[in-house]
Amino acid sequence: MNPADVVQHALPLTSSDLSIIALFWQAHWIVKCVMLGLLFASIWVWAIVVDKTLLYARSARQLDSFENAFWSGQSLEELYRSLATTEPHGAAALFVAAMREWKRSFESQARTFTGLQARIEKVMNVTIAREVERLERRLLVLATVGSASPFIGLFGTVWGIMTSFQSIAASKNTSLAVVAPGIAEALFATAIGLVAAIPATIFYNKFVADVNKQAQRMEAFADEFSAILSRQIDERG
Repeated sequence: MNPADVVQHALPLTSSDLSIIALFWQAHWIVKCVMLGLLFASIWVWAIVVDKTLLYARSARQLDSFENAFWSGQSLEELYRSLATTEPHGAAALFVAAMREWKRSFESQARTFTGLQARIEKVMNVTIAREVERLERRLLVLATVGSASPFIGLFGTVWGIMTSFQSIAASKNTSLAVVAPGIAEALFATAIGLVAAIPATIFYNKFVADVNKQAQRMEAFADEFSAILSRQIDERG
């Protein structure tokens, strides 16, 4: 057979052997498990990214809407009644918690309001912590994937290279045609690890900044509302 015909016949085979699907099916079963785990982690990361992006955008809109309603001049009683029947979040949750504690103190017909300010501030601090916990939920997954995925991919790469060297030793052939497919399979595991880790790290840092920004807005509102209630307590005292 003509050598040129042999080369032309071998090229399509080599190309197909180095395709992504072929690299997966030819890999060792341990490397396959690593690839599948990293692929699942990548899908999980993007699901969290979509969920958190929508959640933080909705939370920011709710904060803006509540602050506009709070500073519009509407009475606190009317605003409380409109929010008490719902499940508020963000600054609205702080407002409802503080107003509920305020109303309980008056409904108990206490003769002194000593400690009311401290109780209201404590209630709002607990509510802030609860809201921040709700916003940070599943962010630990992003941090874990971002830090661990490269090492898991590297484990698959090391195992694949070890398997390739064992094949080389068994076949006693060190040509590039023999070495390249095994090395490509091994490096593919590292590539998948980076595909999972890079978005996870980027979005984790972004979401942490978003949570801190919303937490600062809630803390600022808590301070302002606490000052308003403190003035009313002094007037009633």
